[in-house]
Amino acid sequence: MIDYNLGYLLDAIPKLEVAAEAGDVEAMYYLGESHRIAHMGMTREALDWYHMAAQEGDPYAMLRLESGNVCALADVCPENGDNWAKAALEITLPKAEEGDLYAMGALFNIYGTLGEHQQAIAWLEKSAEAGNPHSQHWLGTLIYEDRNFTPDNDERHQLAEEWFRQAAVQGYVPAMLGLNSVLSAQERFEEAWEWGERAADKGSTTALLGIANCYINPRVSVDCIVTPDPIKGWAVLEAMQEVLNDQYSRRAMRLRHDLLTDEQREEAREAAQPLVEKWSSNNPALSNFPEKYGF
Repeated sequence: MIDYNLGYLLDAIPKLEVAAEAGDVEAMYYLGESHRIAHMGMTREALDWYHMAAQEGDPYAMLRLESGNVCALADVCPENGDNWAKAALEITLPKAEEGDLYAMGALFNIYGTLGEHQQAIAWLEKSAEAGNPHSQHWLGTLIYEDRNFTPDNDERHQLAEEWFRQAAVQGYVPAMLGLNSVLSAQERFEEAWEWGERAADKGSTTALLGIANCYINPRVSVDCIVTPDPIKGWAVLEAMQEVLNDQYSRRAMRLRHDLLTDEQREEAREAAQPLVEKWSSNNPALSNFPEKYGF
């Protein structure tokens, strides 16, 4: 899952297979995701793993099968009927009505797939109010991004902030990033920075890149309310590059290379080593924190 969460899908596949073949349903679903995303569409491998997870009751796997129209195209259908989204609803709704937070959150996607958007929002709100941080984050995001929700920006930002904050204080990193964004929109930059740091402390690659860029050149954004410390910022990029060898830290280093002297970059390389050791031991594991049911 560490590889998957960083987008290293081909590296994740053989490791996920070990768990999936041992019966781990979540691993089956993520194998389907890995094959589908890596090959930019439904493959036979993705279909097979989604189907295995669906047979074990995973609602998101059922939704992937429905979106892939596999019943019509590959004759892979639920036992009772020809609609995988309806099958997901049948198995998930009773659990949600009993108060299962995971099931309540899943109904947002299930009803959305079925085109019943009012029901989808109603269950998203129920799930959020019951304390599901994923649903709280999504509700905050929908409010924040939908200018039709209310014409008053201040009111919209305040409502979004409340939901983001409820999820963020539970340690849900995507909500920390959402809270960082909505606080910045309200020009509450100091508090926004604090939540960005918290997300970085949890291993968010997005937050770490933002913090590194701010330390190297605070003028890059009004959100950067720190004293310039290019060595500290470059050390973060060096450590990310050594641990991940990813395109994002590499690009950031290329663009900001001339903002430091050779001596500063050498000092930063030494300062990066504690971060390298920390992240290499997955304490915390660096992550892009992708949505379980994204694109």
